[in-house]
Amino acid sequence: MFALAVRAMARVGSLGRLALGVLYPPACLHCGADVARHGLLCAACFGRLQAVVAPFCKVCAVPQVSSAMLGPAGLCSACERHHPAWGQARAAFVYESVARELILKLKYADQIDNAAFLAPQMVRIGQDVLVSNALVVPVPVHRWRLFRRRYNQAAVLAHGVAKLSGLPCQPDVLVRVRRTVPLASFSRQARWDEVAQAITLRPSRQGLVHGRDVVLVDDVLTTGATAAACTRVLLNAGARSVSLLVAGVVPARAESDLDRVD
Repeated sequence: MFALAVRAMARVGSLGRLALGVLYPPACLHCGADVARHGLLCAACFGRLQAVVAPFCKVCAVPQVSSAMLGPAGLCSACERHHPAWGQARAAFVYESVARELILKLKYADQIDNAAFLAPQMVRIGQDVLVSNALVVPVPVHRWRLFRRRYNQAAVLAHGVAKLSGLPCQPDVLVRVRRTVPLASFSRQARWDEVAQAITLRPSRQGLVHGRDVVLVDDVLTTGATAAACTRVLLNAGARSVSLLVAGVVPARAESDLDRVD
């Protein structure tokens, strides 16, 4: 009887998906062209993505034109001179063209389906930081921004990454206690001043962090100031290591564009 019920439910689910496909035919996440199934890009849009592949800096995730641009430890010259707060960083795509639009629409246009496409690509590039028993933690947003958007795009990505990699995700480990403004146009010192007191640890979650490898998830690595602030909070709470995993990385930044730790 139970097996019959399961088969019946599966059949209803299949019929539901078929009906959904009739009412809303699968369309490219970017341009709306026909695709084989929901959640995909068409061949033309997929071809415009710039996936991050070797050689890339192991710490800032920025692709390099040649492995000769990296030092013995796999770091670019800027990261060799001034290592960011986190240990390693991985990015699925360069933040340009189609990838940029997918991330922006996830962040601002309620296109949550884009996360289902981006998360597997983040897992692809992040295999070596998604270690056994790591804790997946999203970069937080302020409660008023969360109220306005209704979701935290970093948390949506973090849940997808954690599910695919079989790791636990705790979305409320970090709390943004003060609203911040966009940081891209700020100087290094101004960025640090803006976020220094904005992020803290939820006290009830310290036991989850202590002694753990933490994978910090965000949508884009731009200036690095917010990621650095989150990393310092996690390390101060006793995290064994903090790695950064993002959907997109802004390419070819000058050394002064990343928040560095001297």
